[in-house]
Amino acid sequence: MPPEPLILAFDTSAAHCAAALLSGGRVLVERREEMTKGQAERLFPLLEEILKDAGVDWKDLNRIAVGVGPGNFTGIRISVSAARGLALSLGVPAVGVSGFDALTLGLPRPVIASVDARAGRHYLQGYDDAGAGEPITVSNGAIPADYFGAGQGIVGHDADLLAGLIGAQVLAPVHPLAVAIARIGAKADATGATRPAPYYMRPADAAPPRDAPPVILP
Repeated sequence: MPPEPLILAFDTSAAHCAAALLSGGRVLVERREEMTKGQAERLFPLLEEILKDAGVDWKDLNRIAVGVGPGNFTGIRISVSAARGLALSLGVPAVGVSGFDALTLGLPRPVIASVDARAGRHYLQGYDDAGAGEPITVSNGAIPADYFGAGQGIVGHDADLLAGLIGAQVLAPVHPLAVAIARIGAKADATGATRPAPYYMRPADAAPPRDAPPVILP
């Protein structure tokens, strides 16, 4: 009987560095470190530690799964770039998984997933038995009254606050984030998949320079 496939998953889309290693359906190692900066420097050492703890090497991996957002722009780029590089160097597929899908994995429907969009905003996506709805961005908890009906659950960032505003039930994720990403990524169609794409719901913030550029003298 062939060995079960090894799936390495990771995510840096928010103020954390999260990773997990699955063998088939078994979680071999799972880690999450909270951090507001330094994910780029910490990610690969963390992955090395996870592989070492499981007694495997890079060459043993069968697939990479990565969280693609939405979330922090820099953090998303860090993990997506890492997944692309690993896929090419190891010759294995890499698949991207949205944070919305990861948050709601295994939860009853209907449910709304909430991701921090900063500055009092939330990225939301609703799910029911028919599938996923259109993601939206709301400010100050102003969720449309008809967004996925009544009696739904809500999971993720500020779930308790948002639930109180719309009369929803607060739900907790069934799986740690990186584990959910690995489970979804393991089942995804990875035919030719080596380039996961960042999932941005708005343009990156860009501020004009405060000072005029220096004058270049002749």
